[in-house]
Amino acid sequence: MGKRKRLAAEKRKEDMKSIYIARLNNVPTSPRKMRLLADMIRGVEVSRALGMLKFSTKRDSALRLEKLLRSAINNWEQKTNQKAEDATLYVSMIKVDEGRTLKRLRPAPQGRGYRIRKRSNHVTIQVDTKDEAKK
Repeated sequence: MGKRKRLAAEKRKEDMKSIYIARLNNVPTSPRKMRLLADMIRGVEVSRALGMLKFSTKRDSALRLEKLLRSAINNWEQKTNQKAEDATLYVSMIKVDEGRTLKRLRPAPQGRGYRIRKRSNHVTIQVDTKDEAKK
């Protein structure tokens, strides 16, 4: 590996030490349904976001997103050796991307078949403290 590539890789590695992130791949719900919840908690404090997800009417997606948010909080605690209750954490970035689509056929009248698309998504959550956001 050349010097320039190595320096870039080391810089990227250092930057990743200050990013507290959690990912969930191939969630078997449509991205559109998950984005409704993601938009609801984007930029919100984590304790309030957990409460919003707990009492959301979209139960299946909310449970998965709540578990992922708890994982991101736990990643922050492990990297900084602090408790989440002491700091003011908030959801700095949440992204929902489209995953793979399973294509199925449903029998239809007169020997035809209707296509069913079973969609999935990938969710990425990043948490940060209010103090670091100001810097």
